[in-house]
Amino acid sequence: MDLVAHLEDRLLFAVPKKGRLYEQCLALLKGCDIQFRRNNRLDIAISTNLPIALVFLPAADIPRFVGEGRVSLGITGVDQVAESLMDVDCPIDLNFGACKLQVQVPEMGPYTDPKQLIGKNIVTSFTSLTAEYFRKLEGKANGEPLDTKIKFVGGSVEAACALGVADAIVDLVESGETMRAAGLKPIDTLLHTSAHLIQSKNPSHPEIVDMIKSRLNGVLAAKKFVLCNYNAPRDKLEDLLKITPGRRAATVSPLDDDEWVAVSSMIEQKKMATIMDSLQTTGATDILVLSISNCRV
Repeated sequence: MDLVAHLEDRLLFAVPKKGRLYEQCLALLKGCDIQFRRNNRLDIAISTNLPIALVFLPAADIPRFVGEGRVSLGITGVDQVAESLMDVDCPIDLNFGACKLQVQVPEMGPYTDPKQLIGKNIVTSFTSLTAEYFRKLEGKANGEPLDTKIKFVGGSVEAACALGVADAIVDLVESGETMRAAGLKPIDTLLHTSAHLIQSKNPSHPEIVDMIKSRLNGVLAAKKFVLCNYNAPRDKLEDLLKITPGRRAATVSPLDDDEWVAVSSMIEQKKMATIMDSLQTTGATDILVLSISNCRV
């Protein structure tokens, strides 16, 4: 971290430098109004509007830099956090990059149960998690040698069985298409993972950390929710509010007509159509749904 020794006055924020999380991280930073210009030949970018320096690192390295304390915040998968064995906080699930860490075996092979793999050759990029998994299968205590042979491969793990170097693999699976194309099938799942904001136990600039977390929660809420406005007969209001209770409570405003009120409530975007149908059936009129570009909740 000598490159950032002169950045003592800035909070260091690590983000993946490439791969499946990179583009979504950039969109998230934009939504939080963290402005910066990145030179593609450099792995550090200075924010132009906040006392922050972005450090672009491999996703697998981010937990270590955050866990050792010099970098206060990072974005990476919880799979990488678990694999690193670093003690960091994971305060916010960013709701992207969802996948599973699975045991995969040849589709036409003899293995249907993970216990059949004890003593076999396993190839993975996640040697710590895989060793922990097989330690439990074998009933071995920490420090005892495993019967199962676990080999590290940094990429193209799915090719290991076809090339004859593994009986099974442990790897991240998103849709499963890559594994099926390689002639593999899952027989167990070690963990479910997604991208998280991770935080040092002793971050610098705690006030900036709190601000970033607040902004991230606002961006995530704006993606998850929409604002539903409608007019409601007073005698149906109780039933209508059961449909749109809001995050804490709906906003109810009087109208010129004493028998009607206006209601405004945040609803989940994925349930929008069903909620609108229910509102109309229950007696609401003039139902409008508005997108939320950003918010604080």
